This record gives sequence, C-alpha cells and structure tokens, in this order.
Amino acid sequence: MSKSKRLSTYSWSFRMKSKHRLRSVAFGLFGLCLFSTGCGDDFLVEKPVSTLTTDVYYKTETGFEDLVKSCYPLLRNIYQTRALVLNGTDIFSSGTGWSASQKVDPDALDVYDTRLNGANGELLALWRLLYAEIGRANTVISRAPDVAMDESRKNIRTAEARFLRALCYFYLVQQWGDVPMPLVETTTASKEANRAPSKDVYKQIIDDLTQSETRLPVTASDYGRVTKGAARFLLSRVYLTRGWNFNNALGGSDADFQKALEYADMIIESYPLAARYKDLFPTRSENPLTQYTGAQNDKNPEIIFSVQYNSDVLTNKTDPAFPVDIAGGNNLHSIFGGGGEGFAGSVGRTSDYNRYQSHHIVTPAVYRMFDPDLDTRYDHNFVEVGYALSNVSNFLPVRLNPNNKINIIKGDTVCYFRPWNNPATTLDERGLDIGGKMRYAVINVDEYGGAYSRLSGYGAGDHPMMWKFWQPGIAYGDSYGTFNEAIFRSAEAYLIAAEAILKGAGNGKLGTAEAYYNKVVDRALKEVGGNPKCAAQPDNLTSLEVTSYRATAANISIDMILDERARELMGEYSRWFDLKRTGKLIERVNKYNPWAQKSSEIGDRHYLRPIPQSEIDLSFPTMSQNEGY
Repeated sequence: MSKSKRLSTYSWSFRMKSKHRLRSVAFGLFGLCLFSTGCGDDFLVEKPVSTLTTDVYYKTETGFEDLVKSCYPLLRNIYQTRALVLNGTDIFSSGTGWSASQKVDPDALDVYDTRLNGANGELLALWRLLYAEIGRANTVISRAPDVAMDESRKNIRTAEARFLRALCYFYLVQQWGDVPMPLVETTTASKEANRAPSKDVYKQIIDDLTQSETRLPVTASDYGRVTKGAARFLLSRVYLTRGWNFNNALGGSDADFQKALEYADMIIESYPLAARYKDLFPTRSENPLTQYTGAQNDKNPEIIFSVQYNSDVLTNKTDPAFPVDIAGGNNLHSIFGGGGEGFAGSVGRTSDYNRYQSHHIVTPAVYRMFDPDLDTRYDHNFVEVGYALSNVSNFLPVRLNPNNKINIIKGDTVCYFRPWNNPATTLDERGLDIGGKMRYAVINVDEYGGAYSRLSGYGAGDHPMMWKFWQPGIAYGDSYGTFNEAIFRSAEAYLIAAEAILKGAGNGKLGTAEAYYNKVVDRALKEVGGNPKCAAQPDNLTSLEVTSYRATAANISIDMILDERARELMGEYSRWFDLKRTGKLIERVNKYNPWAQKSSEIGDRHYLRPIPQSEIDLSFPTMSQNEGY
C-alpha cells in the first residue's frame, strides 16, 4: 500500500476501534438469521436481514451503553504497557546483571543511549493504545447528542468518557509534551497530526475532568466505572503536575498547588486508608507450602479507581480490536523478577512460586529505603526466605565438592536474603555453599544482581522475589490473575497533599506537610508513632549508616516524599511521572539505577520521549520530533 493511502496510526485507531463492537453485533445477528432459514431454493436470493449500522445502533440506549463499555477493557492493555513508567527509574531496571560478573547488555530504557529513539517498540505500543482509547472516548462524546435515553444517565456516561480521555491525554503530555489532540470522532482517513502545545493539552484535561466531576456519581452503578472520586483524584494529580510547570510550558502557577491540595483533601475525607497495607493485596503466605487463597482485597474503601480483571459484565472480555491482546488477565504476579523456580527442592515448573519474568527488577537501593524491622511493607513486598518444595537426598550445597552432601526435607529453608541492616559478616553466618555453617544460602544486599545463583548449589537467585501483588493458585506460565489493579488510592492523596504544601499550598485540613506524610508512614509501621530507619545512603550498598524517615517540619523534603512514594507505591503506575514532575529524573536515575551507574547517557532531552518515528512518517505535514532525538 502506498504511503499516500495509509492512515496515520492514531487516526486509524479512532475510526476503526469505535466500530469493532458494532461489527461483532452485526455479524452475530446476520449469522443468527442465516442459520434460522431453511435450505430452500431461495437460499441465495438477496434479502436484507439487518439494517444495523453504527449510525443506527449507537443512537439507541443499548448501543450507546455498549459503546461506553467498550472504553473500559482497553485499560488492561494500557496498564500492562508498564516499561516506560517503571523501568529506567531509580527503583526499577529492565533486567538483572548489573554487577561486574554479568555480561548482559543493558536495556535502552536504563542507560538512555541512542537506542532510545523513535523506533523503540515500547514507545509505539503505549502511543497507539492511548490514542485508541481516546478514539473510543471521542466517539462516545460525539455521538451522545443524538442518543435517545434518559438525559441524566447519558450525562454520566459521557462524563465517564471525558474522564478516560483526560486520563490518556495526561499520560501522553507527560511522556511526549506537545501531542496531537483530536477531540471529536474521526470518521475519515487523515494524515494530519498537528501537535497541540502542552499548556493547551493541560487546559483540555482540566476542562474534561471538571465537567466529569460535576456529573459523575459518588458511587458507580457498576463497580469499576468512573466515579466523582476518580475525577477529583486525577484533578489533584494534574494540578500538582501543572504546578511544577515543566519547562515553563504547562501554563502552571502556584495556584495549581493549592487546587491539588484542595482535591487531595476531598479524597482523604471520602476514602479512608485501609487498616493495614497488606489489606490492599491478595491474601497469601510467604511459604508456598502453607499458602492459601484468601480475599483478593481489591475492593477496599481506600481504592478509588481500578482496572477490572474480575467477572463483572463491564469488562470481563479481552479487547477484540487488538488481535494480539496481552491483557487476558492481571499479570502483576509474574513480572517483577526474582524467582523460586530454581530453589533446591523445587519440583520444576510449579504454581507454588510460578514463573518470574524479569520485566521489572527492583534496584538494590530500594531494599535499603525500608526499615525491615518496623515497616510491614518490607515483609509484604519481598520474599526473604525460600523454601524447599520437596525432599532432596544427597544434595550438594557446593557443586565442586562431591563429599559435602546433605539431606533437605520438604519445608526446609534453602535461601535467606539477609535484611540490609543486619548483613551476614562472618563465615559462621553464611551457608555451606561458601564454607559457612548454615544449611541454606545466605545472601547480602550488596551481592544482589551478581552471579550468586550460578555459584550456589541452592539455586539462590539474584535477588528476592517482589511479591507485592502475588495472587496464589495461578497456574504456571502465562496464566493470569483476577486481582483488580488499583490505579488511584487515597494513600497517594496524602503524599500529593504533602508535596503541594511543600510547594506553597496552605490551609490543609490535616495541617502541615509532615502531618499528611506521616499518616502513610504510620499505617505501614508495626506500631503507630515508631521511628523507622532507612539507609542514609541507599546507593552505598555496604554502608550501615541510618537515618529516620519519620517526617518533621525540619527534615521533610521532595526527596523524602519521593522515597516514601517508592515504599508505598512501588510497582504501581507512577514512578517515571513522579521523577519527571519533580525534575529529579536525571539525579535519581544516576544515583540509584545500577545500570545508569555503569553507562548512563541520560540528559535533559530524556524528560520527554521521542515521538514514534512511524507516526512522523505517516503524518502530513510532517510532525516534528522532540529535541535531541
């Protein structure tokens, strides 16, 4: 097909995705009529069996409801496209092997080299998904005036679409800056892709969210739909981001911080914190032999908005508009690296530990940001102990010493990752595999990411499993979970409020910035009011110097808030945006990402992503590329 006849990607998404549901319905009705006819002589006579078209169906109440529902499943695909949000930050890297003993090539998202360009597949994937969702939302908004249904409910449905459009534009403008901003349904082919200034995109986002807030209900008619609280939460995050006014291009001012605080206070009043951090995630045991399937905890009152993976009729199918749909279910249980599959006594491929894919690897510094003794999030997020899943006779802890055999009993500890503040310092505290006395491998934080698993007979792994989202009972491999993924929860609203106050906002309902911050810390501690200690130098993996992360008026800072966001929100869809918003991306990536410490080329240009080259090639007039790419 010639270039002149091809549609730009985002235009194709707008036009085609808005019609896929109708085609499914139309084809289904046609098939029903076809098979209900006999096999008489008139079988091949043309008879109109349906006059159903988008113009007809979407004007009906049922059709319009289906159109709005079609906006929700695509969120699964968007939020499983996580690399640009998590990797290449201070708390996640793209792969293991950052020690000198490893020879794995670093990923472009970690070292920000010339491979991070407009041809990068992650960039194109997220761009296309966000514009596809915008296309569906635009179709809802454009078609709404002609729909015959109760006006109040129609206004709510339109408000849902405005929220989803605002959400996608918010992600786009943060990643790429000036972006094309179509606001109506695309019904014809077009190569036009004019980039709207960032300040205009923010203005539109706020306009959409403000309209949504006035029309959305406090409680949704179907769990998982957008609510008034979701609009208010997103307004708080948008105002906070615009207030920082990246490159003086967002149209922001100090007044935005005040608005961010006001909306955060609304959320805090309406969505109480869960009693315990772990109450927000599936119930499980760290020892898979005593593991049980308990509550999923994905409908906690703290959760404001989440991507649905349950059997609710709103979103219980994957999206037929995308032939290769990665979002068959929630994959959070299997993508954060670490793993127990090779532990001594493991029984091959088993759901007890499941397969771990090293898509997002926690950087060593992150473990040192927690107090392992006082902060319950440390125990919940990381698997510190690995257990044998079966008996092993004549096991060799040292592969090169055939005379040093032991027997392992099912349930025995085979691997122990020592907390950073209590490392093993003597041989007596280490495992038999390296000449110690312990009948299991013992690994210190400064050894994470090395070749330990190849030296230890225990199959100890390179780092602890990140089990924050672990859902037990999922079959090994590509099977998916049903846990709904929280996108907004009120713990973040406390941290937004603290940040806004540091930037000049006043009259917060809880008072000072440290009052908001400490609410989140206290919920995580074993005892409210405790004094948790993290490493004073998280990047110096051998230093045992500590500092408190309880906030006071004297010590609270943006870096302190970013550390707390790392502890509370790690793995949730926010980290790159946090670093970009606060202007801390370069500093913290160079300081904490081990790949960057080896060979980073990160610079100011990386505060914006390159526009996908295929989108530039398809546009006319040619869309400009971001500076430096």
